[in-house]
Amino acid sequence: MNTLRTHIASRVAEIRADAWDACFPGEAENHAYYTACETAALASGAELVTSAASIERDGETIAVAPFFLIDYRLDTPLQGPLRALGDYLFRHAPRLVSLRVLCVGSPYAERCHIGLSPALDAQERQQARLALREAIDAHGRNEGVHIIAWKDLAPDDAEAFEDILKSDGFIRLGSLPVAVLDLPFASEADYLAALSAATRKDIRRKLAKAGTVRIEMRHSIADIEAEIVALYESTRAQSGLDYGDLEKLPPGYFSGIAAALGERVLFVLYWVGTTLAAFNLLLIERERVIDKFLGMRYPLAREHNLYALSWMTNVRYCLAHGISRLQSGQTAYASKLRFGSRLVPSVVFFRHRQGVLNWALRAISPYIAFDRLDPDLKAHRLQQHAQVSP
Repeated sequence: MNTLRTHIASRVAEIRADAWDACFPGEAENHAYYTACETAALASGAELVTSAASIERDGETIAVAPFFLIDYRLDTPLQGPLRALGDYLFRHAPRLVSLRVLCVGSPYAERCHIGLSPALDAQERQQARLALREAIDAHGRNEGVHIIAWKDLAPDDAEAFEDILKSDGFIRLGSLPVAVLDLPFASEADYLAALSAATRKDIRRKLAKAGTVRIEMRHSIADIEAEIVALYESTRAQSGLDYGDLEKLPPGYFSGIAAALGERVLFVLYWVGTTLAAFNLLLIERERVIDKFLGMRYPLAREHNLYALSWMTNVRYCLAHGISRLQSGQTAYASKLRFGSRLVPSVVFFRHRQGVLNWALRAISPYIAFDRLDPDLKAHRLQQHAQVSP
C-alpha cells in the first residue's frame, strides 16, 4: 500500500460526504446523520460533539471513524443501588471517579461506525485499521486524555481490531448488546406463530385493548417537536437506568435528523384522542429498520399497551416493505427477547495512558462490564442457567 496520510477533523462535516458514505454503503446513520447531530450539539452548546479521524491514500479517503471527548464516570455501568456508591465517591473524590476519555464511536449511535473503503483488500484493510489506531492514539496524547476507548464494536470489527488494540495494551470489555429481530416471515401470522403460545396470547390481548389508538406516520415533526422531546425525556426517567451523558440528546436532534435524512426518517405517532401518547423514531434502510427511540406518556401509554402496539406496528412495516431485520437497540431487553429478538454482542476496548492504572483497570474490568451489570441481561442469564440446570 502506498504511503498513508492521517487527518483529524474537528467535525465530521469537514470530511466530504461522498467519501464518508462510500465507507458505509447503505447506512442510514450516514454523513448527513452525523452532521445533523453535531450541528444540533454545537447550536445548543452541548458538550458531546463528534470529531473524526480519516486515512487517505493518494488523495482518496480509505478509512474513517467518528470520535468524541467526554468526562466519563467510571461508575457509569453501575445501576440501581450500586450507583449510590458511585455518586458518593463522585461527590467526595470526583477526580477518582471521573476521567477525560477520547471515545471512538458516537454518543448518537449504538455501533462504533468504523468505515473502510470497499476497494481495499484484506491486508490493506488491516493497514488502514492500524493507521486509524495510531492516529487516535496520537490525538489522545495531544489532548491529554486519561483513557482512549473504542465504544460498541460489532462482532466483525471487534475481531478485526482485537490484535491491533490488545498489542497496544487495550483491555476488552463487554458492552450492551444490540437487539435484532430477524423477519424471514411471509406474514404477521407466521411471525406470531414463531413465538411462544403465552407470548402470542399476550400480544393479541394487548392489541385488542389498543383499538382506540390512532397511528400516524410522518417524516417531519416541526409542529410537535417539543412534545416529542418531552416524551423521550419522560421515558428516560421511567427506565430506571442511567448512562449519563451517553444517552442525552442535544436540543434540535429530532428536527435536525428529520431535515437531513428526509424519507429515511419515519416518526410513528400514537394518538389517544387529541393527545400524543407515544412516538417511535425509525431509520429506514433497504434491509433493516433501526428502531432508534421510543417515547411514551405515562400512565396513558401503559393503559393502552403502546409498547406492544408499537412493536407490532414496526413488525408490520418491515413485512409490508420486505425488510428482513428490525434492530431495536440497547437496554430494555426483557420484552425484546420475549418478542423473538436475538442479542448481537458489542465490545469496548479501552486503555489508560498510565501503565499502573491500566493494570488496575484490567483487574477490575470483569466486574464493571456493561453486559454484566444490566438488570435485564442478568435476569436473562439466570433464566438460561435455570433452563439448563438439572
